Amino acid sequence: MLTLKTSDLSPMQLQNYLQYAIAPRPICFATTIDQAGNINLSPFSFFNMFSTNPPMCIFSPARRVRDNTTKHTLENVLEVKECVINIVNYPMVQQTSLASTEYAKGINEFDKAGFTMLPSDTIKPPRVAEAPVQMECIVREVISLGEHPGAGNLVMAEIKVIHIKEEILDADGKIDQAKIDLVARLGGDWYCRVTPESLFKVAKPLTTLGIGVDALPKAVRNSMVLTGNDLGMLGNVEHLPTDEEIDAVRNSAAVKDILDATIGDANNRERELHEHSRTLLREGKVAEALKIVLL
Repeated sequence: MLTLKTSDLSPMQLQNYLQYAIAPRPICFATTIDQAGNINLSPFSFFNMFSTNPPMCIFSPARRVRDNTTKHTLENVLEVKECVINIVNYPMVQQTSLASTEYAKGINEFDKAGFTMLPSDTIKPPRVAEAPVQMECIVREVISLGEHPGAGNLVMAEIKVIHIKEEILDADGKIDQAKIDLVARLGGDWYCRVTPESLFKVAKPLTTLGIGVDALPKAVRNSMVLTGNDLGMLGNVEHLPTDEEIDAVRNSAAVKDILDATIGDANNRERELHEHSRTLLREGKVAEALKIVLL
């Protein structure tokens, strides 16, 4: 394993390692304005939500690594403490990247990137009409993390109004994760796209406790077939099945075939049972899979 001390790395080296490793990162496409009325539009991937009550997002226009200069977005939110956080999806990602070009102050990136300005309801900076979600925010605080190249500036933005395009909503009026078509930043020039094919769910009980991987028998924990993800699914059940429930799975055709074919061959029996269990886990049949590995 490569082990690095951050103190031995240059800011550029650190940026490379961290941005490739800490990913994917959601994109804050921030609209800001200065006291003279100059509008700025710029994307930031040092961004996330940090509170729902109050609803707070934080993004960080870091000092440029190459020359330690600050960005117009930072200068603007220090003058006019308002911003719009526009969420970026795939249909607008190339234009969003274009808006990151370092145009001179006073140049409107809406025009350069070909976006449409929409007036906000409660603040001065305009919204990006093409964005699937647009959040009008009041900047509560800006925290400088340093004066050296690459130092961040945490912009704490309280969300006051949320605008959501109806075409990304489901029948219950909630955002449909498959419809919004989000993109996120990786390292260098890399992005990723959240497509229906890449989506998956991980069951997480909120009112009960999973038994934990440590509650599984040693033979299951040390399985040559089951992966860490498989063990995590098995350890997420609320309780171990009873001996009667475990014994009942012997009557299933697939299990009976494995047992009959591996009489006197304990090693292959365990392997084939674990492989069958893993197949059931891929189908979401966690309780049944657990019974099989406990035979």
